[in-house]
Amino acid sequence: MVSIESSSLIPNAPRSEKWAPWTWRSFEAQQQPPYEDPGEVDRVVSRLRTMPPLVFSGEVIRLKQAIARCAAGEAFLLHGGDCAERFAEVERDTVVRKLKMLLQMSLVLADGARKPVIRLARIAGQYAKPRSSDTEIVNGQEMHAYRGDGVNDLTPTPEARRPDPSRLERAYFHSAVTLNFIRALSSGGFADLRHADHWDLRFLAGSPQHTAYQLIANRIRDALTLLGGFGALNDDVLERAEFFTSHEGLILPYEEALTARPPLTDRHYNLGAHLLWIGDRTRQLDGAHVEYFRGIANPIGVKVGPTCSPEELVELIERLNPEDEPGRISLITRMGAHQVNDRLPPVVRAVKRSGHLVQWSVDPMHGNGMKTKGGVKTRNFSAIMSETRAAFEIHAAEGTILSGVHFEMTGDDVSECIGGSSGPTEDDLSKRYLTGCDPRLNCAQSLEIAFLLRDLLRARPDRLR
Repeated sequence: MVSIESSSLIPNAPRSEKWAPWTWRSFEAQQQPPYEDPGEVDRVVSRLRTMPPLVFSGEVIRLKQAIARCAAGEAFLLHGGDCAERFAEVERDTVVRKLKMLLQMSLVLADGARKPVIRLARIAGQYAKPRSSDTEIVNGQEMHAYRGDGVNDLTPTPEARRPDPSRLERAYFHSAVTLNFIRALSSGGFADLRHADHWDLRFLAGSPQHTAYQLIANRIRDALTLLGGFGALNDDVLERAEFFTSHEGLILPYEEALTARPPLTDRHYNLGAHLLWIGDRTRQLDGAHVEYFRGIANPIGVKVGPTCSPEELVELIERLNPEDEPGRISLITRMGAHQVNDRLPPVVRAVKRSGHLVQWSVDPMHGNGMKTKGGVKTRNFSAIMSETRAAFEIHAAEGTILSGVHFEMTGDDVSECIGGSSGPTEDDLSKRYLTGCDPRLNCAQSLEIAFLLRDLLRARPDRLR
């Protein structure tokens, strides 16, 4: 079996400071699928190079500017969506529910922060996942681990789990369809603030979160009606909402294929998403992912887990953003509730001492995984909230600004994470456990955590009053 690094599409480039979309091929690449036919990978990548971009460089620049405002405490970043998107879930109602969830949460957060909330979705490209093991045993058979629909299929058979390069093309087309629908909704009045009550998810009716959300929506609608009576509102502004897209930049041949230098620019952009992030498993300073990411002009997320030393993180920031460009780096810490108080302060202090411009977010999902006695992967809502609250307190104590959150969540009524005011128990997990990979917050849990975040934001000294 031949790994992807041996692909002959582009010769290995010499190790140097010169960068091109393919220089990563001279470095060791972690978490790449063990494709059996490198020639087929080459053919797929060649076809992808000819495809239209999924996003535009101007949109990428707008997001970078928005992240710079977040870093300065002038806005707040809501980053969330599926753990791993599924091709079968690219359908109208599923996409609408995801966007409604982000809209609802952003409205609640804005009510607390009194600042703009930037909506960054894990959508239209989150088709690959890193795994802790290349293989697993299912019903006595060893097979490849599921790495996302962009790599193989979730069906637990050796053939379905075989990494298939053609799935990269399918990932591109499913991303294009999703983005087209999002753009149509965004410009067509779907997110009109005057009708925020229409963003409801029907299965939330009767919950405490639903009642509290309705109060906010009604208050905003009344205020907008009053202002509209004075002719002080622009319909075009009210009816449009911007959703930015993101995914983990994991499968490097795919990311390389979607990298281009747009006309009238002197920089390369990954035009498959507005923001890409480097995972905690692929942030090696001498690795292929860091080599690729250092050359693209997109804003970059970096997942920072408990094994990342303060010194390593500062060096990584310097490698990825040597010119200290505002809005370029979003640090997404994921320490776990049991380690955050020990691990986060040294990291925050080191970056603060370095003087580098970064935006801080917290991902309270990935450090809080657990398994039930029956072996089911889940997360506990109380641990998620505990790490979130601790991160806010630590940044406040260190004099830095926590201006973003990163959640794996869904607009569907699933039972994957336990806890919350009306959340499932361990015994409920089997009722609607639908994720293909990691457990997600359901719609009620997501809205509940938004209200808890609202209270944390209200207490911040930088809140606009």
